[in-house]
Amino acid sequence: MKSLHPYIDFGGKCRDAMSFYKDIFHGELTISTFAEFGVPVPEPMKDLAMHSELRADGLLLQASDGRPDQPAQVGNNITLSLQLTDEAEQTRIFNALARGGQVEQTLEDAPWGARFGMLTDRFAIRWLLNCPKPAIAPAS
Repeated sequence: MKSLHPYIDFGGKCRDAMSFYKDIFHGELTISTFAEFGVPVPEPMKDLAMHSELRADGLLLQASDGRPDQPAQVGNNITLSLQLTDEAEQTRIFNALARGGQVEQTLEDAPWGARFGMLTDRFAIRWLLNCPKPAIAPAS
């Protein structure tokens, strides 16, 4: 199964923007900081949003405060986030999108329990491909 969601880089204004959208669309808002994920970023970014989600009545809006090495600019601040459930399909799609494009992060295990990769395709569209890892049942 696949689902496609917009992913917006608010360049330091994620909390304000996502709170604004929550007021409009209602629903459930979650925000995780760079510090919570242990991501090495400059000190001023530690408490900024690495990832946020607003889920409301058929809507999934994802966002962050961006990356320190890529400041948000109008025109490059929206990415397509593709959620997958099959790693083989994720690999196939990632490799196809990467042809003629630029891989920013190869597919690898991520701290949130998924296999994740980032790239920009040959048409300058930025993509995030995320495939959750199956939960491992505890030994009894």
